[in-house]
Amino acid sequence: MGTKRRRQQRHGRWVVPPVAPAAAAFAAAGLLLLVVAFHCFLSPPLGAGGGGGRRPNPPFLLNKPGEPRRNLVGTVDFTVPSGGSKLGEELWVSKAAHSFVGCSDATSDFADAKAVTESNRYLMIATSGGLNQQRTGIIDAVVAARILNATLVIPKLDQASFWKDASDFEEIFDVDSFISSLSNDVKIIRQVPDRNGKAPSPYKMRVPRKCTPNCYENRVLPALLKKHVVQLTKFDYRVSNRLETDLQKLRCRVNYHALMFTDPIHKMGQMLVQRMRAKSGRFIALHLRFEPDMLAFSGCYFGGGEIERRELGEIRKRWTTLHASDPDRERRHGKCPLTPEEVGFMLRALGFGKDVHIYVASGDVYGGEETLAPLKALFPNFHSKETLASKEELEPFLSFSSRMAALDYVVCDGSDVFVTNNNGNMARMLAGRRRYFGHKRTIRPNSKKLSSLFFNRTSMSWDTFASKVRMFQKGFMGEPNEIKPGKGEFHEYPMDCICARTKRRTGHGKPYLSKSAGEGVDNHTSDAEFEWRDLDYGEITPLGGDSSNETDPDYSRIGGSDIPELEDIISD
Repeated sequence: MGTKRRRQQRHGRWVVPPVAPAAAAFAAAGLLLLVVAFHCFLSPPLGAGGGGGRRPNPPFLLNKPGEPRRNLVGTVDFTVPSGGSKLGEELWVSKAAHSFVGCSDATSDFADAKAVTESNRYLMIATSGGLNQQRTGIIDAVVAARILNATLVIPKLDQASFWKDASDFEEIFDVDSFISSLSNDVKIIRQVPDRNGKAPSPYKMRVPRKCTPNCYENRVLPALLKKHVVQLTKFDYRVSNRLETDLQKLRCRVNYHALMFTDPIHKMGQMLVQRMRAKSGRFIALHLRFEPDMLAFSGCYFGGGEIERRELGEIRKRWTTLHASDPDRERRHGKCPLTPEEVGFMLRALGFGKDVHIYVASGDVYGGEETLAPLKALFPNFHSKETLASKEELEPFLSFSSRMAALDYVVCDGSDVFVTNNNGNMARMLAGRRRYFGHKRTIRPNSKKLSSLFFNRTSMSWDTFASKVRMFQKGFMGEPNEIKPGKGEFHEYPMDCICARTKRRTGHGKPYLSKSAGEGVDNHTSDAEFEWRDLDYGEITPLGGDSSNETDPDYSRIGGSDIPELEDIISD
């Protein structure tokens, strides 16, 4: 016995002295328990965001996936009730939604395309990024062609960035509908007419982000008059948010009426919506955005300790120009996506019951099933396109990332409630579309306020926590009056295309002017610089070198090195 103890002492372990009586042993054990209890009292809550040494049970927070309850110090009851809120319909549908309607018809001052289109002016567009980032480029391509009084050639989709999708425009979008429905606005053709039996070579250039009509007239029009065929490259968010009303309405006609998915994509997406409704009369669609690349690029910390720091740190090395960030500061400023568990807690706190069905649109989630387990425990009715459809049904889409993303877009658009996790391109596009078509409920986490709440949630009861979540989410629930006029990115807040209904509910009424924004709303200025943190997964991988003959001095390389500009390391 003594030999054993001496061996244990040599290995640095605490041992009761052989001469100590039993009472001393009990006293020592009691002292050890007091030390442990005191340490637990001073320690920060499990799962708190930010850096340092805080680390929850891997990979995230729930100790028992089937039991949404936390192990807490003290007697605070944080049991999540299984039932939903008493709010009922108000949780699913905005009371004010019926008072507004989408209105994008051109005014009488907007001349027909035939009257303004100049011959021998052809505008070609090379979009950038993945599906939804390219969608913004296609919409603005129509506006740019109208500004330049040019004929638009069907835009070329980005096939070289992260997504590696070889799909052409007509394989994702209904090209005939696109051309015909915009015929009164812009002349659109499939390809530039041959000259002397040869296809003309376009003059390639790039315009700055948020380029105004004057910018296009000063930078692009001279080249168009001289070269006749101009291609604008890396074309995404290249048109100003602030345009005259008719051009804004043109944007809406393109986005909400002309740019339709092909029949195979549309039919498959609608089939997924119908299968969700067959399981439950109504459902939530969640754009989770918790993929490894997205998390690495965000510079945030999610509680996975040194393993997470090492894994995400390795991914971050792909972007040599990415600056180091302070994870604690990023979370305090609302720049970090919520974890799947945090999203689940937010939704349950808002009043959605355990029986609600959720469709999740996401790539490969960091941490896999372990990371998703807490969310699934809170919402067991958990679905995706892979669980709703067979491999045979998905086979035509599986090899094409943009077509798979398009299916998620259709289902999210068809949901009763759409939940974003920090705005990306898909979230912004869908939020604007849902506002245009009746202000369908769209929930965006107030990450800045929620981050501190999640950090301290173990010190309060569930009822207190839920009450605070509901308070912080005012102004982030997709209500018509959430943002002030003139604020917000246009694709997310297409206010020039939303009108108040008249008393008789005939016609489109007057353009919508919202009330003051709700508490805590982020009122971005219309032409604020687009933040790289607000982009979708897959919008963050460097593209290859550009072989164009771009001569704009704004895009000269720094010090002669091949340092990509911001959008080169951001694609959808």
